[in-house]
Amino acid sequence: MDFQNRAGSKTGSGGVASWSETNRDRRERLRQLALDTIDLNKDPYFMKNHLGSYECKLCLTLHTNEGSYLAHTQGKKHQANLARRAAKDAKDAPTQPAPEKARVNIKKFVKIGRPGYQVTKQMDPETNQHSLLFQVDYPEIADGVQPRHRFMSAYEQHIEPPDKAWQYLLFAAEPYETISFKVPSREIDKAEGRFWSDWNKETKQFFLQFHFKVTQQQQQALMAQSGGPAPPMIMPPPPMRK
Repeated sequence: MDFQNRAGSKTGSGGVASWSETNRDRRERLRQLALDTIDLNKDPYFMKNHLGSYECKLCLTLHTNEGSYLAHTQGKKHQANLARRAAKDAKDAPTQPAPEKARVNIKKFVKIGRPGYQVTKQMDPETNQHSLLFQVDYPEIADGVQPRHRFMSAYEQHIEPPDKAWQYLLFAAEPYETISFKVPSREIDKAEGRFWSDWNKETKQFFLQFHFKVTQQQQQALMAQSGGPAPPMIMPPPPMRK
């Protein structure tokens, strides 16, 4: 057959492919692309029967090769059946209850007022360090509760206008109200023996003592002062109870 003088052909080239040839070539290219990107072994509706042909279990269609089946999966019929099956599965699936969050039992106490307390100002004669000794009484403290304390900056509280020159020391123990003390915002010495606390379960008393670090300017000023009355002795930490 002479294709040289066919309409649309050029001298020295083959004839123009027909529509069927173009369509067949397009399907072949799509089949090869699908085979390279889609794993038919993971398709739950793909099945090879005993005759060597392929079936779509969802649409109940028969296909001669894998390319034909892949082309079918992109068609409107297969896509519509997929949508109907997904809707049916969602309707039939039982509603899974939301997992319950872990509940934390919060102990509630009726506040009985503020505890009694005593504050003692001291100074170490050897280091000239100022210290504060706090004694807080909790005679009606709840069973299993141990007093707690923490330092709070002036910017954490909302009672007074914040002043960076001060900080607050808080004491808390149920069922008593939390109490706080306004102390100078100076660096605290947390070396051994300079910062300690003790809870006496027998007398229901909580003790806390801390020392302020002495700056170089304060040390020079204290050394310049002489002949004054002797500073009070510092209270040592209580002995450890077995």
